[in-house]
Amino acid sequence: MQFSSKLIEEAVDAFSSLPGIGRKSALRLVLHLVQQPEDFSETFVAAIAKMRKEIRECERCHNLSDEALCSVCKDERRNRQLICVVENIRDVMAIEETGQYRGLYHVLGGVISPIEGIGPAELNIDSLVSRVQADEVKEVIMAISPTIEGDTTIFYITKQLAATDAQVSTIARGVSFGGELEYADGLTLGRSIVARVPYKLD
Repeated sequence: MQFSSKLIEEAVDAFSSLPGIGRKSALRLVLHLVQQPEDFSETFVAAIAKMRKEIRECERCHNLSDEALCSVCKDERRNRQLICVVENIRDVMAIEETGQYRGLYHVLGGVISPIEGIGPAELNIDSLVSRVQADEVKEVIMAISPTIEGDTTIFYITKQLAATDAQVSTIARGVSFGGELEYADGLTLGRSIVARVPYKLD
């Protein structure tokens, strides 16, 4: 792809470094910005810079937040005796869109994967156990992608929670094995949350 402007080329390179954005899509975005008033681009850049500088991790559930606690953790209408454990922030957003869940969340930051060098210590598991113990949580829902790594993670966390009074459940297998939770359609994901089943250690 030939460019008449080095500045355009550098902007295209920047946009195409984002996931899911190819160079043709990046060029369309760059040309769109070029055709907008200058203050539009300034506002666009300022919003990204502010987000990157001020965004933080919720101290309680590890979700993204503007403050020390995220909006979900601060919502007093939520069922505080119910925690839904997910791999990442995108999963929180996917479940929230279903409108079927009114408890709290806990973001692990991934799943146990020895091949990739990710063990329990690299995930937010200790803080989950502490929350369940301190808040007298009644149920922990494992909304983790149904993969071998996901099942390993569920098994490990369930063993860590064995000494607590919390019941551990998993989402129903309406989400196919080997699939990623964030790509499940809203209806299937919502029903999987509602139709969750108790998880038992073998």
